[in-house]
Amino acid sequence: MLSILDKYILKRYLGTFVLLLLLFIPIGIIVNLAEKIDKILENEVPLMEVVAYYFDFTIYFANLLFPLFLFLSVIWFTSKLANNTEIIAFLSSGVSYYRFLRPYIIGATIVCIAAFVLGMFIAPKASQGFNEFSFKYLKKGRQDREKSNVYRQINDNDYIYVSYFNVSEKSGSNFTLEHFEDKKMTYKLAASRIKFNDKDSTYSLFNYTKRRVGLDNDIIERKKRLDTVFSFDLDDLTPVKYIAETLNLPELNNFIASEKKKGSSFISSYEVVRPQKVEFASFCIHINYHCSCSFFSETSWWYGC
Repeated sequence: MLSILDKYILKRYLGTFVLLLLLFIPIGIIVNLAEKIDKILENEVPLMEVVAYYFDFTIYFANLLFPLFLFLSVIWFTSKLANNTEIIAFLSSGVSYYRFLRPYIIGATIVCIAAFVLGMFIAPKASQGFNEFSFKYLKKGRQDREKSNVYRQINDNDYIYVSYFNVSEKSGSNFTLEHFEDKKMTYKLAASRIKFNDKDSTYSLFNYTKRRVGLDNDIIERKKRLDTVFSFDLDDLTPVKYIAETLNLPELNNFIASEKKKGSSFISSYEVVRPQKVEFASFCIHINYHCSCSFFSETSWWYGC
């Protein structure tokens, strides 16, 4: 059961935190808009896409700066309590130091839960929209996917290679697939061009060659065109660079394990995202507890309490 003291401090705590969010997020939007307005007008971006972008930006920005807002809110409202000599009144009335910290821990837990929900379920979706808009309109010419010299392991036995893949045309050049069994290559597919067909989710191979490796001799099969089905999809051919930001923690763990098998060149950037998701909520409580403890220690010493 919360006492009057708990309710009073929690109200000031959470109110200050929300106030900082409402103050800083519009400033962030204005600064970002001032920086990006020329490109937005130049590319004639539809108004609704701009609105959706800044909605995603608000969530992305809030999730990024949650610890900073928490730090500032603790310092700000606690300093106001000290300036109004309210801390002296609380401690002089017989409230212990650790009892005084209880509403801080409760408030930090509430913010921690909010940060966890935001970072695990809401921010990934917003991050996807934020990055898609950025690469579509603001970072033209910069690749959001790995398109050149893609070499990946798609399962335990198969490796694929594409010298270049055009995402808009869903077509790649110089495609090869190598199949291994017991660490020995049994056959190799090669084509001058590969194209994905949306209608039936098949792939068309042009100037197709299949070489089966035998004990005494090899069997070579050639065709001008072959329509077939593969176990990989377009994301295996052209992985998105920011995909890790759009996944929650369980999905990210599975994704990283899968990408390690495929030999992705972005593993290091994917692994940077994981500790951010894991440690974010605990970091909020850590900041709150140590800031409040340090502040109260200094305040108690200063006033002789």
